[in-house]
Amino acid sequence: MKKTRILLVDDHAIVRLGLMTLLNDQADMEVVGEASTAPEAIQAVDALQPDVILMDIRLPGEGGIEATRQITSRFPDSHVVILTSIADNELIMRAINAGAVGYVLKQVGNEELLRAIKTAARGEAALDPSTTTRLLSRVREADRKEKEDAFRDLSNREMDVLVHLARGKTSAEIGQILNLSEKTVGNYVSNMFEKLGLKNRIQLAAYAYEHHLFEKIGKEE
Repeated sequence: MKKTRILLVDDHAIVRLGLMTLLNDQADMEVVGEASTAPEAIQAVDALQPDVILMDIRLPGEGGIEATRQITSRFPDSHVVILTSIADNELIMRAINAGAVGYVLKQVGNEELLRAIKTAARGEAALDPSTTTRLLSRVREADRKEKEDAFRDLSNREMDVLVHLARGKTSAEIGQILNLSEKTVGNYVSNMFEKLGLKNRIQLAAYAYEHHLFEKIGKEE
């Protein structure tokens, strides 16, 4: 049976000892090394080529996230799982952006941790339920902010024009609805092209739907 080779990175020896006892007791896992700092971790990965690295965030010096970034860029076959007591949305995103395939809290049970290691060894996302909930919350918040930011450079009048344009109205029809001249409507449309980096009315209408304009302003009348 091929064993999953694991490197433990934590600046607390007692934590590493507990993990080693648990993991070496598994028939399909083997702890091949330990490290207590980011430089030690990078050197150990280079020398040992582990399948999975259990990485604490709080390390002396550069820290676990920077170590993760360097390891994942230099050793793509070694998969990092952040194992920490810190439940923080920003840190979760930073760790994932650094290349970690997993983020697991130290408070989870042994079975949850073992499952995360096996998942990470396959190169798949290894998140405990609490982390998954936090991550989804962060993604939803980012999506909401992106929707809001998509139209932040447009004036209120430009937004009025865009709403009707996206509904398929011509410039003349929009002018009648908003009590504007057709030329003024055309000027607003040209301004939106420039602000949004678009070239024609079809692209403008597509942009409105892609960024959920009607969710922002409420349901269509």
